[in-house]
Amino acid sequence: MAASKVYYANMRTSFNENLPQKLERLIKTAGIGEIDFEKKYAAVKIHFGEPGNLAFLRPNYAAVVVKVIKELGGKAFLTDCNTLYVGGRKNALDHMDAAYGNGFSPFSTGCHVIIADGLKGTDEVLVPVEGGEYVKEAKIGRAVMDADVFITLTHFKGHEATGFGGALKNIGMGCGSRAGKIEMHSAGKPYIDKEACIGCGRCIKICAHDAPSITDKKADIDHDKCVGCGRCIGVCPMDAVQAAGHLPIHVREENIDLLSLSAHKFHGPKGAGVLYVRRGIPLTNLIEGGAQERGRRGGTENVPAIMGMAAALEEACADMEGSREKLFRLRDRLIDGLSRIPHAVLNGDRVSRLPGNVNFCFEGIEGESLLLLLDDRGICASSGSACTSGSLDPSHVLLAIGRPHEVAHGSLRLSLSADNTEEEVEEILRAVPEVVDYLRNMSPLWKDKVNGRKEFVI
Repeated sequence: MAASKVYYANMRTSFNENLPQKLERLIKTAGIGEIDFEKKYAAVKIHFGEPGNLAFLRPNYAAVVVKVIKELGGKAFLTDCNTLYVGGRKNALDHMDAAYGNGFSPFSTGCHVIIADGLKGTDEVLVPVEGGEYVKEAKIGRAVMDADVFITLTHFKGHEATGFGGALKNIGMGCGSRAGKIEMHSAGKPYIDKEACIGCGRCIKICAHDAPSITDKKADIDHDKCVGCGRCIGVCPMDAVQAAGHLPIHVREENIDLLSLSAHKFHGPKGAGVLYVRRGIPLTNLIEGGAQERGRRGGTENVPAIMGMAAALEEACADMEGSREKLFRLRDRLIDGLSRIPHAVLNGDRVSRLPGNVNFCFEGIEGESLLLLLDDRGICASSGSACTSGSLDPSHVLLAIGRPHEVAHGSLRLSLSADNTEEEVEEILRAVPEVVDYLRNMSPLWKDKVNGRKEFVI
């Protein structure tokens, strides 16, 4: 196969030429005029974007291509195939709503939208793949195969030398019907690293095929149900907010794509944080309008907080080993003492947990009441993560690892640092049993359990 000629244009504009005009000049220079469009159907394959997402080419670029096709006598239409995963593009009606919602209407682009594989993703054409190892016949959306001319319009990916990767995916995966996508995905399916799994259940919520499940506080994937779309991989968290400054983190050795840190977790200023992004991972801009943070979040940075965060992290890492050993001792003493309270259970593994984290559930009490009485004794604690502090619902993580609602409501989380002392831990071990006992004695439900009219859960 002969090498193709590749044409580039930079993104700079002038008073004489905007970006859509530059795109028109680019495609005409590349030779679109040499294609016979006269009275022919021209499919322009494009990604319309999920509702609420911004990672798609804007409709005005599609309008430029459509205009040129019409000038050359062609009948253009925009097209894409339905998706496998949960979202706004899994059937033709939702897909077209998503396209119109993101601006791809006949009035803005100059042509109609046709979902290539039909209403439910079953309108397909079997296309022989000569010498195909995994797929002998590709299942392609019928509208794509019915077209006389095919044009792919996609965003640029990666390095200049490999930017055509987006075009290959837009054609190869994007033109497959739902059955075709299942066939392409089926050779590679995700598996669960049991040691790393925290049982958060996010994979269950995102899967459209009910493949993941939680057993013994760990996720599992039924490969008979899994279609290999990989959506569960995208939502599986690698949140290092609690680990930074306490545990070693090796982003390359652990193949981490995205990793977040928060300064206040290692005694830095509140409101500052870090997001590590592996090279090549695409991100959607959070706040448009400024060039700060490489254009992803416009607005003046809080430089003093950033410097303070760096200094705090450096200090935390300098004596990480010594601090960790001290925290292990304090944590284990707390776990041993709180475990003696009747009908109490430790959440999470006793050993495979953060050095300064202790989380218990106590049957028969409400976590909010427990916190108020502990606060009166000078003990600061929480009943869940700070991100969900405004919610009265029990922790979704505790529910995912099998705690009943009534037990999950009685959770207590204690966070230790190297500044805590053994005397403070002993004070906690005196206060918590007394408060738990006080609250249980006030509860009619607890009296029913003690008298045998209702069963204990833990």
